[in-house]
Amino acid sequence: MINTSRLVEEFLELVQIDSHSAKEGAIAKVLQKKLEEIGLEVTVDEAGVKAGGETGNIIAKLKGEKQGKTIVFSSHMDTVVPGEGVKPVVKDDIIYSDGTTILGADDKAGIAAILEALRVVKESKTAHADIEVAFSIWEEGGLFGAKYLDYSKLNAEYGFVLDSGGSPGEIITVGPAQDKVNAEIIGELAHAGVEPENGVSAIMIAARAINNMKLLRIDEETTANIGIIKGGEATNIVTAKVTLEGESRSLTEKKLDAQTEHMANALKEAADHFGGKVELDIERMYTPFNIAVEDEIVVKTKEAFQRIGIKSYTTATGGGSDTNIFNGNGIKAINLGVGMKKVHTLEEHISIKDLKDSARMVYEIIKIFGE
Repeated sequence: MINTSRLVEEFLELVQIDSHSAKEGAIAKVLQKKLEEIGLEVTVDEAGVKAGGETGNIIAKLKGEKQGKTIVFSSHMDTVVPGEGVKPVVKDDIIYSDGTTILGADDKAGIAAILEALRVVKESKTAHADIEVAFSIWEEGGLFGAKYLDYSKLNAEYGFVLDSGGSPGEIITVGPAQDKVNAEIIGELAHAGVEPENGVSAIMIAARAINNMKLLRIDEETTANIGIIKGGEATNIVTAKVTLEGESRSLTEKKLDAQTEHMANALKEAADHFGGKVELDIERMYTPFNIAVEDEIVVKTKEAFQRIGIKSYTTATGGGSDTNIFNGNGIKAINLGVGMKKVHTLEEHISIKDLKDSARMVYEIIKIFGE
């Protein structure tokens, strides 16, 4: 029932619409029109105003004939850099970019699968409960669209976020919380050749702090990293200011609290040791989620895969997604694999088979939750 040629053609169309984070205005207009043509009622919320982008999130609804639970399907409209001027290439039933940009399957593969499944629902007159769609802005680099989504416009109890690189059959039921851990380290300027003893090196403070931190893989549930270091003006100046940008993540909030505190203490101790100061900016970016495998949303999703002959499995992820934010706002959500590979690179690609199976997956989930 899935129209493969139509699905592929639409995916190729979508990836050629520029939509860097905060610049999703053009694709939002296209998607709003497509959803309305399918027969959904479409609104755009104020997330763009709050986040500082060209458009808000697209929220669409398709009224059902059945009394089952309302479900929402979600994918994000934005892509990472370099994502402008994408020229897709189809080779051996796999879709690539021409190698000068990312492809944008993250997350336009999810969008295309949702659109195709909705068309099939309408064309086949498939009975269903109420269906909602949320295409979010600015997921990359902050999950801002989901954070500013107008949840008062959604009635869904269950959510399905199509935004993982596993092939269809992957069901992510566990995801971490994340803390942003940024610091400004303040030392004292001095001439490095004439009177270095009068200076306090912010670089030395940073080095001691990082050396005393437990980083990267902490345990099976926890990771941490310092990703950006900035500072220094010249080799003959004792550096007075260094900024660090880092993060900590864990599937368990108690462990996350401990790791973040450890990183903060390492910075404070190093500053005290050398006679400098540190100003910390720590923020909980999102909370974890953990959906039980026996929960209805997981059981029915696995049954949907079984019906279409796809082997499914549940797993955990170390990455954050809109799934975290949906769960934090009372919508029980899981993240589903759509088959996008090597995302955020010039080698990003997706197979036509995975694209088609993603649409089949969405359609079957709609059917099973309408029974």
